[in-house]
Amino acid sequence: VVADEYDTFKNLVDQPAILGISPHGIFPFGLAFAALSEQSEKVFGSFRAVVATATQLIPWVRDVLIWVRAVDASRSSVDRALSNKSRIGLAPGGIAEILQTPRPDREYAIVGKGIFRLAVKHQVPVVPIYCFGSSMLMKRLKLPAIVEKMGLMLRISLVVFFGKWGLPIPFRQRLLYVMGRPVYPTQAGFCSDGGLTGTRDADAQVEAMYNNYCQELVRIFDRHKESYASEWENKSLMILPAK
Repeated sequence: VVADEYDTFKNLVDQPAILGISPHGIFPFGLAFAALSEQSEKVFGSFRAVVATATQLIPWVRDVLIWVRAVDASRSSVDRALSNKSRIGLAPGGIAEILQTPRPDREYAIVGKGIFRLAVKHQVPVVPIYCFGSSMLMKRLKLPAIVEKMGLMLRISLVVFFGKWGLPIPFRQRLLYVMGRPVYPTQAGFCSDGGLTGTRDADAQVEAMYNNYCQELVRIFDRHKESYASEWENKSLMILPAK
């Protein structure tokens, strides 16, 4: 784990915040390892992972999620967690990012504006974190476009994936987490009851946070990609908007 400028983050270790961990990958291993690893907790601090609603339909997975106090990915559940002053961690790209296959010269990250609207409402910072290697832990078979679109509509991952020996076992891959500088909201654009005090002001804050976050994510990617692997020297990170 590398904190690009740790002095900008160290005071947030036990404070409410949103940790954005990219990329999602076929399975969000980057988010999972950060939430469950004791070593990672020393750097990131303890946080509650935000998980897709569909994952809670699997009995044994549901038990694990309850044990780690995971937060459902619905807007109301995340909003409630932040209202309770929880620190949360999520993969901003969500299910849609599963369909973005890395290229030899390019990695992808999808970033939506919803997390920044919540950040402005609750006046918490959003911390950009890039996990090098997490996009290569699994591979997927290309399915017909209509199947992929259906999965996005239903908010479930309709993918056929595989790892080592063709089994759902991750390929052996070194992971490198890099934390960027936290992105803070400015003066709140919401009332204490959650209502908007000025839609234009709030939208401007959300837009500013979004742009700063994307710029910081690209900055830490470019700064640390070669230290992760020499063959990554010419790789670029493309930020895609959430649909």
